[in-house]
This record gives sequence, structure tokens and C-alpha cells, in this order.
Amino acid sequence: MLSINELEDRLIDLAFAEDIGDGDHTTLCCIPEDAMGSSRLLIKEDGILAGVEVAKKVFSRFDPELKIDVMIEDGAKVKRGDIAFVVYGKVRSLLQTERLMLNIMQRMSGIATMTNKYVERLEGTKTRVLDTRKTTPGMRMLEKQAVKIGGGTNHRIGLFDMILLKDNHVDFAGGIENAIDRCHAYLKAKNLDLKIEIEVRNFDELNRVIEHGGVDRIMLDNFSVEDTKKAVDIIAGRFETESSGGITIDTLRDYALQGVDFISVGALTHSVKGLDMSFKATF
Repeated sequence: MLSINELEDRLIDLAFAEDIGDGDHTTLCCIPEDAMGSSRLLIKEDGILAGVEVAKKVFSRFDPELKIDVMIEDGAKVKRGDIAFVVYGKVRSLLQTERLMLNIMQRMSGIATMTNKYVERLEGTKTRVLDTRKTTPGMRMLEKQAVKIGGGTNHRIGLFDMILLKDNHVDFAGGIENAIDRCHAYLKAKNLDLKIEIEVRNFDELNRVIEHGGVDRIMLDNFSVEDTKKAVDIIAGRFETESSGGITIDTLRDYALQGVDFISVGALTHSVKGLDMSFKATF
């Protein structure tokens, strides 16, 4: 399996390939090869900054001679008019790295900003907000980094680092008990040590899971606030609890106050607006 750094390198290489192709002819035709300059990252909207470390990698991977002077680090609150960093080097390199760097930083900062709003809504409760696998293909590691920068918690990274028995798995396996038992048999045969979570859709399924056991966490899918409270009382701390399904920032705290350990929110990554910023020449 590829490391996080290897995945980031591949993403950056692919992004440059699709953007530059056989050459940035606009830059090449009007900017002398030896022209030197600098550009600043200008923040144009209040939020949480994320992606600075990845931006460093974008610049160094394209042109190792580019120098970056960072004023604001990942995770900091930024406001309109702030300068996050200044980059010095060949003007051609500044122009050719601009869009990829902005695409990554705007996306990551938008996710961090959104996540931080959810985290603030949970203040004073024990509940943590989780991301999901509803991420942009190829950018999952970056987007999940952004969730952490914003104060959220990563759920599983992919299909490989946790067992999550969802409704389709249960139905295709022939029921809750079959799904759980097959899961344990598989983990034993493969010598794997993974946490097991199972999704339940109603109180009948919840009671069957509790009676059968063999899981670490129970996901309460599309339960109302009132039913979430009943479910948490029934579980009584024997398993971790997670609420999921249609929970918005307006209803988030209501669910948290029922005592669930986690709330998973796909909106942290699947429908986020990028944070507005620009990369402008300095003179």
C-alpha cells in the first residue's frame, strides 16, 4: 500500500500533467526563462487555513529552487487581507504552479473552515464529528488532512483500515448475525486486527446486535433525535455509538446532547465551497 507521501506525490504529478501537458505556452511565449520574481498568497475570505504543507510540496516538486516564506501556518484562523506566504524564484515556475496550489489550498481550507464550524457547534459535549468516504477521487488524503486541521476526526481512511457493515452488507450476507460471524472468521483467517462497526436501521436491528455482540461501534442510521436518546440508553456504554444520516449543522448539537460518541457528516467533504484566495505578483 502506498504511503501518504507517495499518494500526494502521485496526485501532484498527475495534476501537473493534466494542467501543463506539453507546455504552458502562454507563460513560455511571454516570460523570459531567466526572469525572477515573487508572488504572495492573499486571503480574500475569513476562515481556517489548510494546505500550506502541501503547497510547499507542490512548489518544491515542480522547481526545487523556489523559496517560500510562510507567515501563517495550517490550522490558523485567517481573515480577508492576510498574506499566508510569499514565494520567490523563477517567474515561469510561479505561474505554472499557481493554479494547482490554489486548487489544493482553496479546497482544503474550505473543508477545514466547514469542519471548524461543526466542531464549534459541539463545544461542551463529548461528541466528535467524523468525516466519511464521500471525498473527491484522488484527493481523499488531502481532504481528510483538512478535516483534522479543522478540528474534526477521521473515520476510516478507506475500505482497508476498518470493517463497516452497512445495510447492503447485512442484507447480502443474510442478516446481522451472519454478517458479524463472517467478519470475525475473515479477520481470523487473514490475521487482521480491525475495529468492527455495524449500521442499524431500527430498534429490532439494534437489539439483535446487542444480543449477538462482536462489534466495537454501532451506527444509528437515520434515527430521530428522540430515538437516538432511546438507543444510547439501551446501549448503555457497551459499544461506541455513532449517529449518521441527514444530520445538518442545525441539528448536530441536538444529536450530540443525546450522548452519542460520534456524528458522521458527509457534507464536510462532498459539498464544500473553497475558501477564496489568490496568488498575486509582488513588486
